[in-house]
Amino acid sequence: MYAFIEGEVCEKLNGSIVLLASGVGWQLNCSNNTLQAAPPLGEKMRCYTYLSVREDAMELFGFATREEKEMFLQLTSVSGIGPKTALGVLGAMPLRDLNLAILLGDVNALSRAPGIGKKTAQRIALELKDKISQADVSAAVPVQDTAAPALSPDAVTEAIEAMIALGYSSTEARNAISQVRDRTDKPEELIRLALRAMAGF
Repeated sequence: MYAFIEGEVCEKLNGSIVLLASGVGWQLNCSNNTLQAAPPLGEKMRCYTYLSVREDAMELFGFATREEKEMFLQLTSVSGIGPKTALGVLGAMPLRDLNLAILLGDVNALSRAPGIGKKTAQRIALELKDKISQADVSAAVPVQDTAAPALSPDAVTEAIEAMIALGYSSTEARNAISQVRDRTDKPEELIRLALRAMAGF
């Protein structure tokens, strides 16, 4: 119903933000990431929105980026994950880390989110893994230049399998990981470094 709302930031509350647009103060439930991305009071902000309609309530949810809104919709498609729980997952880590945690099936990382136990984390990883695209990870690869301890074979295998899941061929994945395998001992960091190398960074 609402694609986005653009207006002046009037209030920043615990778990929500108020935008003044066309004389109306719109209170949007949002994640900690969106709250942190919001400009100072009095400045303009665009929030991509989702209207949740239940028998007993209508609630607006706001997101600083389209990508965060898309992840919210994916999370709420998982059995047992409601809008408020999805916001908790989004706010528990940066979006790039959430994409990687799902891709790699990192249940420990996912279960750190409020209200998410091990079984729910496993369900999130299982149901959403195939929905994480190469672009989701590549678009937000951070700079990682630090050296790391000796790498285990399992970490290399896991990283290569994840690259293949992203759509790369087995040869491309192995070549990319081999170029960065001596820089970290963590599969998710290997993937980030490999993607940056392939992108020419």
